[in-house]
Amino acid sequence: MKFYTKILVVLLFVTLTSCKEKEETKKESVKSDRQNQQKEGVQPFAKHIFSQFTNVRDFTINTDENEAYFTLQSPARELSVIMRIKKVDNKWQEPKISHFSGQYIDLEPFLSPDNLKLYFVSNRPVSKDSTNTKDMDIWYVERETKTSTWSTPKNIGAPINTDGDEFYPAVTSNGNLYFTTIKKKLESADDIFVSKWENNVYSEPTLLGEGVNTKGAEYNAFIAPDESYIIFCGWRRPDALGSGDLYISKNLNGEWTKAKNLGEGVNSKHMEFCPFVNDRILYFTSRRSNVIQKETGYANAKELFSEINRYDNGASRIYQVNLSKTLNQ
Repeated sequence: MKFYTKILVVLLFVTLTSCKEKEETKKESVKSDRQNQQKEGVQPFAKHIFSQFTNVRDFTINTDENEAYFTLQSPARELSVIMRIKKVDNKWQEPKISHFSGQYIDLEPFLSPDNLKLYFVSNRPVSKDSTNTKDMDIWYVERETKTSTWSTPKNIGAPINTDGDEFYPAVTSNGNLYFTTIKKKLESADDIFVSKWENNVYSEPTLLGEGVNTKGAEYNAFIAPDESYIIFCGWRRPDALGSGDLYISKNLNGEWTKAKNLGEGVNSKHMEFCPFVNDRILYFTSRRSNVIQKETGYANAKELFSEINRYDNGASRIYQVNLSKTLNQ
């Protein structure tokens, strides 16, 4: 009997120690997130959450910074689900599947400036009576208050959605919707369009000017609530640091200025995409890697595992950077 009692005591001690270590890690991550927002340069966001996954993207956060959504994908992207995280007692809790997601390919969530609508992209059937998936359309859910439950998903419809693919919705305070699509007649790759909300209907989408779009690929655009600037991803542009870089264009009297690369303060030699800004903090997805090969090599497995599993190891993860200087220019 004494023997089994000792075993139970040991097991209880190990369990409590493990729980304490996890809690300390979470506390350190929360403290780090607050500090990181004040630091210059790119910093990891919510490491205790996103370190668990190898393929996350499309981060959006509410204005109170206590509710956020992101896309979680399997490594080969067979699965794509919109996840939700809540902050309780100043701590980000473990992710949960959004109640409207999990059955189809869902991605690219975007919270409206008033936080009462959440737009996203999905291949789900348009008809309730159909089980056939279709091309990627823009959908949305809505709620009456910031704490209410989301409605069932609604297809945003024509003239935005077509028989082709529409991606990455971003909405302004007045309801104008920016998104990415490919129009074959333009003989270019992905381009960014805007559909204006006028008289309670969406207008025919129009192509943003040459300050933003080129014959190459422009996509994943965040639009400021007042439409004063737009941040987007440009693919392999001549001034690029990596395969995909983030660019900014300012709205000058209704015209978009020539987009400027956000530079080494944001971009890396790898890929940056999926921007979202709240309170001058830019949240974005990056596949950057700072994994180091030691000149002497690795003889210690623990040290090797630590290096391989570092946050910035090439996995698709969420980062943050203070954008105040750029926005003030």
